[in-house]
Amino acid sequence: MSFQSSVVMLGTCVRKAAWVAGQYAHITFSDQDNFRKAMHCVISGLRDPELPVRVDSVFALRSFVEACKDLDEIRPILPQLLDENFLSLWVKLRMRILFSLSRQLLIDLVKRWHHMPLACARVWYVGPFWRCMASSEADDEVEDSGALAAVGCLRALSTILESISSLPHLFIQIEPTLLPILRRMLTSDGDVYEEVLEIVSYLTFYSPTISLDMWSLWPLMMEALNDWAIDFFENILVPLDNYISRGTEHFVTCKDPDYQQCLWKGLSSVMTDQNMEDSDIVPAPKLIEVFFQNCKGQVDHWVEPYLRLTIDRLRRAEKPYLKSLLVQVIANVFYYNPSLTLAMLHKLGVATEIFNLWFVMLQQVKKSGKRVNFKREHDKKVCCLGLTSLIGLPANHIPAEALERIFKATLELLVAYKEQVAESKRQNAAAADDVDEFDADEEENEEDEDDGEMGVDDEDQDEVNSLNIQKLVQARGFQLHDEDDDDDDSDDDFSDDEELQTPIDEVDPFIFFVGTIQAVQASDPARFQSLMQTLDFHYQALANGVAQHAEERKVEIEKEKLEKANAQ
Repeated sequence: MSFQSSVVMLGTCVRKAAWVAGQYAHITFSDQDNFRKAMHCVISGLRDPELPVRVDSVFALRSFVEACKDLDEIRPILPQLLDENFLSLWVKLRMRILFSLSRQLLIDLVKRWHHMPLACARVWYVGPFWRCMASSEADDEVEDSGALAAVGCLRALSTILESISSLPHLFIQIEPTLLPILRRMLTSDGDVYEEVLEIVSYLTFYSPTISLDMWSLWPLMMEALNDWAIDFFENILVPLDNYISRGTEHFVTCKDPDYQQCLWKGLSSVMTDQNMEDSDIVPAPKLIEVFFQNCKGQVDHWVEPYLRLTIDRLRRAEKPYLKSLLVQVIANVFYYNPSLTLAMLHKLGVATEIFNLWFVMLQQVKKSGKRVNFKREHDKKVCCLGLTSLIGLPANHIPAEALERIFKATLELLVAYKEQVAESKRQNAAAADDVDEFDADEEENEEDEDDGEMGVDDEDQDEVNSLNIQKLVQARGFQLHDEDDDDDDSDDDFSDDEELQTPIDEVDPFIFFVGTIQAVQASDPARFQSLMQTLDFHYQALANGVAQHAEERKVEIEKEKLEKANAQ
């Protein structure tokens, strides 16, 4: 049983038949054999010579896959769906609508049948990718079309990786298939570099461990960054962070190649380049933060070089956002090792300069009262941890006057951080209330799309790709930054991603602050008493509020741990 079209009029009828079949896929069939027959009719439409018939057949097949209650019903159709000649034909003909729809079908299949991604990747997209590249290199006339088709293949591979993100063991299986593509495309300045970096980001983030083969890609990315890929720095940031944070031991101990030296070479080249705009180097201080947070206690010899580099660039920075990030590098290094960092600042003769700038930036506000600098929760937390680390130093390191200034600034910052966290929770709660309504609208939109000829054009596809990489960027704890926001009069703060993942996630700044003060009180009671006497009523109230909130956070954290343990 099949749909067949030999003339245009008959093709129109077959197309409508496929559409109708898809509309009824979710009903309860009294005879399941009729369900199978209808599904096979739709499958036959995938090979119809008329493109509109194939498009509506893909839509209909998605409905049948979603409605299929028995996975064994899908098994017989896999050979046809994985037919290489059939699927590569889509790529060769550059039928973007059909190709985009096939990606959506793929997501549905992967959700239903978890062992499919490896076969799908090899047959649907890896083979066609190499053929597209070969045809592009062999014939200048098809260079653009071949490159465009290659981009489509890589985006589809990203879709596969995204769809199996909850199945880490599959990344081990699919990695050898993708590595030749990654090695080839990371060495050339081409139109697919962003897509390749996205695939590297998925593999280094979701795999159980980062293999030595994947580590071999690090030098390729750094060489490209130093040579021509500065425009992709924000994209390169994501996999580099994954390497450092998820493969810290290998990153620190390996000397051939020397990843630490390689990172220094790349970052110093970018940050000392006089021709680089502030917006160009934003990922650099973020990577330095990743370096010191993940390698705590293991990279003392890099404290002075990175401080010199950061301070030099800070003096030339103009945009508030970059200034904030550079000061946060110093805060991170204080948290890494406060005594060593302070000694280095004195050695460089810049301690007073840095602290004066830091405190001025903490006080700068807009007419609305919103902060000019350190807008995100993460920014405030990093500053709190850095300043609190200084409070814990012995009296011979921090004079009483400086200690008072640091103490008061930290109190104010903790209060601001607390208020921002509370506001974020309120906003998240309000957003959660709208989820049901949003989902209902989405379902209605999907139904509307099924009623017509719907496809994904180039602009929509670019947006999908951008959203995918933003998910990873945010998951690694970074906020993609719009350089225009620096001078914007808007009162909106940069929002933190709920899935922020950094080594300081488990450090509560309130508990850390109170614990540090208690340690000072125990080790040097006279110094503690002298500090408390400098506080007026306002700062005493702030201190009491912070201490109370620290106790509340202890209770909340224990409750969260208990709930997590019970959920396992």
